[in-house]
Amino acid sequence: MKERTFTVSELGELVKAALSQATPYGVWVEGEISGISRSRNGHVYFDLIEPTEISGARPVATIPVVLWRDTRERVNQLLKRHGDPIRMTDGVQVRIQGMLDFYAPSGRVQLRMSAIDPTYTLGKLAAERDMLLARLSEEGILRTNAARPMPPVPLHVAMVTSVGSAAHADMLEVLERSGLAFRVTEIDAAVQGRGSEIEIAAAIGAAVDAEVDVIVVARGGGSRTDLAAFDHERIARAIAGSPIPVITGIGHEIDRSVADEVAHTACTTPTAAAQHLVDLVTGWLDLLGETQTAIVGLGIAALDRADGRLAATLEQLARSARHAVRGAERRLDSARARTRALDPARALARGWSITRRADGSLVRSTTDVVPGDELVTLVADGTLTSTIDATGPAEEAS
Repeated sequence: MKERTFTVSELGELVKAALSQATPYGVWVEGEISGISRSRNGHVYFDLIEPTEISGARPVATIPVVLWRDTRERVNQLLKRHGDPIRMTDGVQVRIQGMLDFYAPSGRVQLRMSAIDPTYTLGKLAAERDMLLARLSEEGILRTNAARPMPPVPLHVAMVTSVGSAAHADMLEVLERSGLAFRVTEIDAAVQGRGSEIEIAAAIGAAVDAEVDVIVVARGGGSRTDLAAFDHERIARAIAGSPIPVITGIGHEIDRSVADEVAHTACTTPTAAAQHLVDLVTGWLDLLGETQTAIVGLGIAALDRADGRLAATLEQLARSARHAVRGAERRLDSARARTRALDPARALARGWSITRRADGSLVRSTTDVVPGDELVTLVADGTLTSTIDATGPAEEAS
C-alpha cells in the first residue's frame, strides 16, 4: 500500500486537529510574560516563558501566545470586575487559559489566550512580598532607614521618579506653592517594567552621592503589577542601606509596597510625600516662632525681676546715702566746732598773742631769737613791733 504524502498545509491541519483533540477544552498555563507587543488592530502577542533561577540565562521553555482583539476585550472586562489589579507587561507572572493552535504560515505551535486568573498573579506577588519582608526582618534591616535622623529643615530634596510624569509635576507644584526655599535634585528613573528596579536602586545611590537632606521615591497610581518594581529586593536594600532618610509616595492610598515598609516615612501618594516635606519645614518654623515668643516672654520677665531688684537696690542706696550724709554732717559740725575752738582769732580775743620774727617764722621758744632780732607781735586789735634786748628762762609761777 502506497504511503500517503501530505502537503505542508495538510500536515499543518493534521497537527492542528491533534492538538485540538489533545486539549478539547483548552489548558491553563502559568509562566512569565516576555516580549509583549500590541498591534494596531488590537491584537496582543507575547511569549509565555518558564524562566531559570539564573539571571540572564535562556528560559527553560517558551510558548508563543496570541490574544485576539475580541478576546482581549473580554479579558479586560474580567480584570476590571476584579478592580483592574494587574496589567499584562513584561516580567509579570500570570496564569492564563487558552487553546493550543498550530499556525501553519510560520509552522509554530501557539496558545490562543482566552482567559486570565488575576488571583494567581496577586497571590504570587503577595507571597514574594511576604518572603522578602520576612528575610529583611530576620537580617535586622527592615527599619534601618527609619532610624536615620531626619534633618530639622530638609530643604535639599532628591526626587527619584519618572521626570515629566504627573507625579513629578504634582510634587514640584506642592513644593513651589509652599513658598519655602526648597532645592530639588531630580533623578530620572523608569518606575515600572522590566529592569526598572535596577534604575530606581541606582537613582537612590546617586541621590546619596549628591549629599541631599532627604530622598523622595515616588510613583503615581497604577495596577498592582505596575507597582511591582517597588516590591523588589534590590530597591528594598538600596533604601535600607541609605544613610539619608527616604520618604516614599507610591501609588494610591490603599497601596503598600516593600519600599514603603523599609522607608523612613511612607506617604500615601507622591503629593502627600511633598506635602509631608512642607509640613516638616513649616513645623520647624512654627517651633522657631514659639521659641522666639518664649524667649521674649522670659526676657521680659527677667527684666521685670531686674527692675524690681534695681528699685529695691536704689531704695537701699538712698537710705544708705541719707545715713551717710547725716553722718558726714555730724562729722563736719564736729570739725567746725574744733576749728572754731582752734581759731587764732578766738585765742587772740581771750588775750593770747602770736609773735613772729621779721622773716615771718613763729617764735615758740626763747631759743628761736637772739638779742637784736626784730619781732612782730599779733594781738586782738593789731600788731606790735619790738626788738629783743635779752632772753631768759620763764619765771616759775608763785
